[in-house]
Amino acid sequence: MSTNTQLFERAQRVIPGGVNSPVRAFRAVGGTPRFIQRAQGAYMWDAEGTRYIDYIGSWGPMILGHGHPDVLEAVQKAAVDGFSFGAPTEREVELAEAILAHVPSAEQVRLVSSGTEAGMSAIRLARGVTGRSKLIKFEGCYHGHADALLVKAGSGLATFGHPTSAGVPPEVVQHTLVLEYNNIEQIEQAFATQGDEIACVMIEPIAGNMNFVRASVPFVKRIRELCDQHGALFVFDEVMSGFRVALGSAQSLYAQAIPGFRPDISVFGKVIGGGMPLAAFASTRAIMSKLAPLGPVYQAGTLSGNPVATACGLTTLRLIGQPGFFDALGERTRSLMSGLDGAAQAAGIDFCTDSQGGMFGFFFAPELPQHYQAVMARGTDTFNRFFHLMLDQGVYLAPAMYEAGFVSAAHTEQDIADTVAAAANAFRQL
Repeated sequence: MSTNTQLFERAQRVIPGGVNSPVRAFRAVGGTPRFIQRAQGAYMWDAEGTRYIDYIGSWGPMILGHGHPDVLEAVQKAAVDGFSFGAPTEREVELAEAILAHVPSAEQVRLVSSGTEAGMSAIRLARGVTGRSKLIKFEGCYHGHADALLVKAGSGLATFGHPTSAGVPPEVVQHTLVLEYNNIEQIEQAFATQGDEIACVMIEPIAGNMNFVRASVPFVKRIRELCDQHGALFVFDEVMSGFRVALGSAQSLYAQAIPGFRPDISVFGKVIGGGMPLAAFASTRAIMSKLAPLGPVYQAGTLSGNPVATACGLTTLRLIGQPGFFDALGERTRSLMSGLDGAAQAAGIDFCTDSQGGMFGFFFAPELPQHYQAVMARGTDTFNRFFHLMLDQGVYLAPAMYEAGFVSAAHTEQDIADTVAAAANAFRQL
């Protein structure tokens, strides 16, 4: 049996950094990545047979936990019929209908294979619809690794401290305006000076790539007003929050607080694929009619609407749509946060938490940060020590301070209690 260290050494010889997505490398926290051999329910086992309570959930998709029997059955049946056809299937239509049933802001949806693909397609669509070039994004929001969006992004770029990515020419990002999250004055100034050039404003309504930071209701409301006044489109990137924080996604929460609120374009991923490579972008029929083959905005993908992935996603959406699912998931997540808060307070540690549905975040700080610079102002040393103390006790948190965490329906009260007990022990050692 190979150890994690042996596997990492092998991996580094044939894969850059030994990983196929940067944050997996443990570069932010130090140490050796765990090479996962299998997962079931709320648990993962590494190559050495060590079991972990999993709070990554494949970075969000595993809302039901790993290996849910209904999902497995659906995937196995679909695989028998064929892996990929390069032609339409009925299940694509069913998944599109299932997504739209919970997203009142949209009338049509286009399936793709990754959140990055969905995000860049949404930007292209917004530019094609408006005939404008400029886009606004916010510091700490990560919308995938498309060139125009790798400017002061969160996630792995926050982890490694790079404001942008090498290999992105300056002329590619010259139309990208980067503003401070939750700063109303800045967004007003941007529209006052360049409003007739702005194609869209793109935002993570609950940013999960600078840990867990909510867009304030006044901030979202003001963006909606400014977009309406200046003819720009408002794009909600719900790759992470979509169908994870609520059945209607984060936009349903803002709609409760802002009468009539709707984004113009929505981007989804993670949960709608149930762990398979699948994402989507959605909008009104008028906007989506600009896409090929109906309109001039080109977008295509060989594996889009993959029959195995759609089977996984469709079954996942059916199960999370059952009455009471999100009430129970939210309660379980709040229980974890309350337990961590109490354990930190007992140890005299500055600590704060937030959560929505099955998504959560915590900071070693006296109060919740509201933007990227406030997140970055917190040192990583305390988190890194805490991460390893938890990992050593069998609790797998995201290996970077800038990532949100996820609770699944498979996490039990005992799992939560064990996690809180491990945290109490870790807090005493910080």
